[in-house]
Amino acid sequence: MILHWTFPAVIIGGSFAGLGLFLLVRELLPATPALGPALRRRHYPVVASVHTPQTGSSNALLTSIATKIRVPRRDLALLGRTPEAYVLMLVVYGLIGLLVPPIAVFLLSMLGFGLPIVVPALAGVMFAILFVFLAHRQTLAKAKAARQEFVRAVCTYLDLVALQLSASHGPVQALEQAVNICHGWVFERIREALLRAQMQMRFPWQELRDMSEEIGVPELGDVGAIMQTSGSEGAQVHHTLRQQADALRDQIRTDALAKAESVSGRLDIPGAVLVFVLVIFVIYPFMARI
Repeated sequence: MILHWTFPAVIIGGSFAGLGLFLLVRELLPATPALGPALRRRHYPVVASVHTPQTGSSNALLTSIATKIRVPRRDLALLGRTPEAYVLMLVVYGLIGLLVPPIAVFLLSMLGFGLPIVVPALAGVMFAILFVFLAHRQTLAKAKAARQEFVRAVCTYLDLVALQLSASHGPVQALEQAVNICHGWVFERIREALLRAQMQMRFPWQELRDMSEEIGVPELGDVGAIMQTSGSEGAQVHHTLRQQADALRDQIRTDALAKAESVSGRLDIPGAVLVFVLVIFVIYPFMARI
């Protein structure tokens, strides 16, 4: 009988599918931020007394996996994700890909199309690898888009800092007042970096340079380097800031034009195929008469 193994298979497959769906929904829903990581981001002196090591076996397993595989740490830091969350996302996507072929084979068997069990097993492994790869590529694509948005925000931040310096404000005050004018997640990250520098009694441009290395945005490090010249040597750098902002605008404009040209080039392919099909429809009646 074809369906002799389908009943336990659907129970096991449904259990794994439910687990994968639960983990996926759990990751998508916004969660309350933990107190320990929030305090570590602020770098309060009391972090050492507040933070306790995680004892959960699942967190320890995810941490162990994250240390053994190649994790895009700069991209995750830019997106505000932890390596453990990234590994969990890969596991969830892998489970979903692993369960797609067995469920499809079960539905086909219900319709009377029997397939060997080796088919869903091999297809499940292939789909799991494919889903993990797609999840990784999705993370890289989101980080690339976030990095481009960050660069555009840094361009605006350069102009604002230059205006504050032109108004005879000090370099530290110019950095803080300029970031308080705008809103958005980029300026919120910069605001947090300046607050950390203030609480650690560090220069804000040092914190900006460290943050630029952490998230992979060298344009933010350029702001820190320019402001360090103003803070340590007392140089008037508002002209340098404006020149850097103009250079960033030119770079953003060039990248946008290159992206538009590449998209236009890809659109030429469907147009050429459509013209070829129309030519075939026009020529076919004459060729058929011959």
